[in-house]
Amino acid sequence: QVQLVESGGGLVQTGGSLRLSCATSLSIFSIIDMSWYRQAPGKQRELVATITSDGTTNYIDSVKGRFIISRDNVKKTVYLQMNSLKPEDTAVYYCNRFPPRDAYWGQGTQVTVSS
Repeated sequence: QVQLVESGGGLVQTGGSLRLSCATSLSIFSIIDMSWYRQAPGKQRELVATITSDGTTNYIDSVKGRFIISRDNVKKTVYLQMNSLKPEDTAVYYCNRFPPRDAYWGQGTQVTVSS
């Protein structure tokens, strides 16, 4: 059974930083595109950032210049470095393939940014 395990969330003040990690058992990790998603209270889950198998990255406009997605194919781990955090970044953060697969959604990791 494939597992995607997110970690690294927490409570941080506005302007602070966090680094999220997503460890996976996917045997094909190195050849697939991976993404971070988030779901804020009362809102739908949204795509935040994507990294392709060759390392190309894409971000939604609201996090450009603040978040950095990266991957380590040996460790089968994808990361999200989040800087200059804002209260509107408060959400549960998930990793998944891009496009996402229903069976791969994990528990996520809570990020709370206080004002």
